[in-house]
Amino acid sequence: MTKSKTIRFEIYRQDDLNSTPYMEEFEIPYRPNMNVISALMEIRRNPFNKKGDKTTPVSWDMGCLEEVCGACSMVINGKPRQSCTALVDQLEQPIRLEPMKTFPVVRDLQVDRSRMFDSLKKVKAWIPIDGTYDLGPGPRMPEKKRQWAYELSKCMTCGVCLEACPNVNSKSSFIGPAPLSQVRLFNAHPTGAMNKSERLETIMGDGGLGNCGNSQNCVEACPKGIPLTTSIAALNRDTSFQMFKSFFGSDQQV
Repeated sequence: MTKSKTIRFEIYRQDDLNSTPYMEEFEIPYRPNMNVISALMEIRRNPFNKKGDKTTPVSWDMGCLEEVCGACSMVINGKPRQSCTALVDQLEQPIRLEPMKTFPVVRDLQVDRSRMFDSLKKVKAWIPIDGTYDLGPGPRMPEKKRQWAYELSKCMTCGVCLEACPNVNSKSSFIGPAPLSQVRLFNAHPTGAMNKSERLETIMGDGGLGNCGNSQNCVEACPKGIPLTTSIAALNRDTSFQMFKSFFGSDQQV
């Protein structure tokens, strides 16, 4: 590596949701061990494009910079991923940065992930407990069950799996793999199981399991390696039981 080496970027930019998108090229000095975020910070410090014209700093989201918060998701060289763990040395140049198209653009690489958060509300992806008084210790989970549940709990709600899924788009109401996997997680919890039927009935409706095309793009794209398709297969079985339970009527929990 020579001191004069540079890094070339092609960044897909947009002032807001309704403005016309455009591509702007940048060239910055190379430093060892740079990731995409550090490169964007360099552009922000010195906002001149490749032509030498002064421009506006590029907008993007970030939080932890440790692949935990999920905020810095974007499409890098055609692949949705976390920009904090995308190392410049491992990327082909020019490095092309685009916002995830599944979500509305706020500005440049920054998107509004409300669609995913609204889906989590829809499926009640939490453990409802009364926090007004001490309930005492909760029921314990068997260790084997806790281990695979922990894998599901790694979800960062980054949106990468939704971006990779061909069935999640502006013409579809499909909630996507991440909320479905969270249904399995919270249904497996001893306390969360109290709302199991409610969650299953929700994903049996419009935008739920029936909209999944089983492309398996989601599990390949997930930064945390979460077994999303395994969860979807398990939920297909659970919803079949729930359908019979609802049809025939039962006071027993399935």
